[in-house]
Amino acid sequence: MDPWVEEHAAHLVARFERDTAALVAVSSPSGDVDGFEECAAVAVALAPEEATVERPPCSSPAYAPDLLLRLRGTRTDGPRVLLLGHLDTVHHHERHKPLVRDGDKLHGSGTVDMKGGDVFALGILHALVERRSEFAEVACLLVADEEWRTTPFVHVEAFAGWDACLCFEAGQLLGGEEALIVRRKGAGTVRVLAHGRAAHSGSAPDRGRNALLALSAAAQAVAGCHDPDGPDRLTAVPTVMTSGDAFNVVPAAGELLCDVRSDRLAAIESVGEAVPPELDGVRLEVELVRRWPPMDSRATTGALLEGSAKAAGRPVVPSGRGGASDASHFAPVIPVTVDGLGPRGGAAHNPGEHVLIASVQPRAEVALATTLAALQR
Repeated sequence: MDPWVEEHAAHLVARFERDTAALVAVSSPSGDVDGFEECAAVAVALAPEEATVERPPCSSPAYAPDLLLRLRGTRTDGPRVLLLGHLDTVHHHERHKPLVRDGDKLHGSGTVDMKGGDVFALGILHALVERRSEFAEVACLLVADEEWRTTPFVHVEAFAGWDACLCFEAGQLLGGEEALIVRRKGAGTVRVLAHGRAAHSGSAPDRGRNALLALSAAAQAVAGCHDPDGPDRLTAVPTVMTSGDAFNVVPAAGELLCDVRSDRLAAIESVGEAVPPELDGVRLEVELVRRWPPMDSRATTGALLEGSAKAAGRPVVPSGRGGASDASHFAPVIPVTVDGLGPRGGAAHNPGEHVLIASVQPRAEVALATTLAALQR
């Protein structure tokens, strides 16, 4: 193992639980301005003092500004590397859980998705302070809206042409070996709005046009597109349905949200076509409110993974994942883009979300080794 990787992995591991606890202690659900501001302040406190702090506008209106930390190097013709993460979570304030050690796990809201990975990125910034002669710039972008963004991602142009993008979503194993993500599905959110007619559900139910029943049929139509083993690896999952105002009124309106993932955006867009425009007198309005591109950097990241394996002193293999990530937005303009540089864990988006303690050391080594490989390309 490269001595620099070994040394700084030990530093990162020594402070991982403390630093992750500080970030996880702040409840920062997507869209909560105060929560993100507090979380960003903690991240700035954990960053090296040599890094400059910027607050570029977030892609999502009314969100807090994103956080951008820049570490300038002294090699003007050297590489420029982007470290990427997000500080928002899916956990609402009332369901937020601070970090708790439980056996072989560190439980807490956002631990693995992805505040544990953010701690890795901030630790790597610290480690790079002593290597500023080897790069032009390393930037760490931590956004406020990754978990629920429906608008275009605004940061792509600012980093187009950089030499590498390293994203710190959760790590994983493949065949028992440490893996990096080089392939992700595209993602979309299909939204169905139902326009029916209200009526008294006891005295005149047939005068109404039941939006809830129409949305139920729409959900079945979307679910019928689910084909994870097909050529596009399409998954189509209805996730949220709201309809009705009172127990004794035929629902006049409602909304259905569906999460759709595929290797092709065209396959995602086709799912909405499975929903009929009208059903039993209820008009159904379909739109794709979130459109994230797929990522496939297998052809451009071979040398990076080889360099990472050499510096880590162990195999580092390419892998894929179905979940979406902001790395997908950067891959078209930064060909050397990899993801999954965070610690391993499980139950993301769930009450039992956790980081596996045993994964912190090897994943820290892989993250540092991959960063070193990016600088030496």
